[in-house]
Amino acid sequence: MEIINGFNLKNIRGDILGGITAAVVALPLALAFGNAALGPGGAIYGLYGAVVVGFLAALFGGTPTQVSGPTGPMSVTVAGVVAGLAAVGVPRDLSAGQILPLVMAAVVIGGLLQILFGILKLGKYITLVPYSVVSGFMSGIGVIIIALQIGPLLGISTRGGVVESLSTVYSNFQPNGAAIGVAIMTLGIVFLTPRKISQWVPSPLLALLIVTPISILIFGDGAIDRIGEIPRGVPSLNFPSFNKYFPIIFKAGLVLAVLGAIDSLLTSLVADNISQTKHNSDRELIGQGIGNAIAGLFSGLPGAGATMRTVINVKSGGSTPISGMVHSIVLLIVLVGAGPLAEQIPTALLAGILIKVGLDIIDWGFLRRAHKLSLKTAVVMYGVLLMTVFWDLIWAVLVGVFIANMLTIDSITQTQLEGMDQDNPLSNKDQESSNLLPSDEKALLDRCSGEVMLFRLKGPLSFGAAKGISERMMLIRNYKILILDITDVPRLGVTATLAIEDMMQEAKNNSRKAFVAGANEKVKERLSKFGVDGIIETRKEALEVALNELA
Repeated sequence: MEIINGFNLKNIRGDILGGITAAVVALPLALAFGNAALGPGGAIYGLYGAVVVGFLAALFGGTPTQVSGPTGPMSVTVAGVVAGLAAVGVPRDLSAGQILPLVMAAVVIGGLLQILFGILKLGKYITLVPYSVVSGFMSGIGVIIIALQIGPLLGISTRGGVVESLSTVYSNFQPNGAAIGVAIMTLGIVFLTPRKISQWVPSPLLALLIVTPISILIFGDGAIDRIGEIPRGVPSLNFPSFNKYFPIIFKAGLVLAVLGAIDSLLTSLVADNISQTKHNSDRELIGQGIGNAIAGLFSGLPGAGATMRTVINVKSGGSTPISGMVHSIVLLIVLVGAGPLAEQIPTALLAGILIKVGLDIIDWGFLRRAHKLSLKTAVVMYGVLLMTVFWDLIWAVLVGVFIANMLTIDSITQTQLEGMDQDNPLSNKDQESSNLLPSDEKALLDRCSGEVMLFRLKGPLSFGAAKGISERMMLIRNYKILILDITDVPRLGVTATLAIEDMMQEAKNNSRKAFVAGANEKVKERLSKFGVDGIIETRKEALEVALNELA
């Protein structure tokens, strides 16, 4: 494997500027995602993840301009891991020292699975998830982020998933005025900062720099929750724990691997679009996997390709992996030197930043238009959204993909069988669709006096078309000769081939002649392997043979 993809020292100035700008955006988000995923004391682990994943994914990945680090979907998944382990009796308090090694074990497993995905060259399949499923899933992630931050925004301590968190807010509704004030200031800055200013100083960082000092001056130390003590220096190597909770840990790792892969490769497509390049999906999976596996060993939050940071990197001049590596180096410098300052950041401030992130993740445009485009698409999208929020992330995607693919197969099947329905009236005098035939073939069909049934199949026939073919077998008894025209069929699935075989056999069982016309070499070879005979080169020749048989 080529280690570094796309390095070009001629653009070193642009890469350094892009990396620094991306790091400025990443700093508050990494802290916020860490706090959201692991609770009080977890912010620093988000920063660890941004440093490790950002550097290694850039070094080994397949998208030169991509900047990686903790993202909304990954932090939500980690929060779910914490809730799942807490449900079986593991203390979720980080100071207890039991939950973090288990979570990091899931992160390591997720990274190793991503490497395996890349080695098995699964990248091209991961990006084939229907847009309705991706939209519903991402919107669901946005809703989860917002719901989980309502408590911290009000100064109410919450834990667990969406339902548990909102239930806690409802049952312990004692808002903290200071926290609400901090949150309002934060939301005001992230939503109202003029574009001219945010182009130079990202609004989340601006909120961090303005609101944190104000909160210290006005509210002092005990009035609101803050990030708290941050370990000094670089992260240390810690081996994760793979004990009796391995089934839970492995499932969590699988979820992290799949969601991280989807998140990263979708961002890679965005990067391709704005940088006019082409990424290597499998290399990107390997790079993300290496980054996440090593991040787990250094107690770092798992990451993926981050869309906003990647776009900002490219717009600021970044064009090679150097920019992603510079982004991580800058964050490492901040980690080493600015720990005491970060300890004073209010959790309500991070909640305000995350609410803006959650609102940005929701696919508002598609939510508003889905029902106008297609009722089926809307049902899939809204269904995935609700399953993501209230059930399970991975099952939401799997069920959504299954239903979306079934609907797609049904639609394709109807197209594949159109010709069969058009060319089979009760008599050839009513066969208006025969006008679609060339004049000489139409004349031959007319001379058959309605005793020839012409089935015309279209497109690459899959198992979805098999049922339609089988249902039409009963029509065969009304005709003396069956012609199955597959001129427009480039390939046959096994199930569809079996259905054609049965159709031909049914004709013969009723003392009818049956021919297959127009098969290409690949289709002809498949039919021959199944023992289907009566294959004629063209539809015209088949009509001529049929006319001779009737004479």
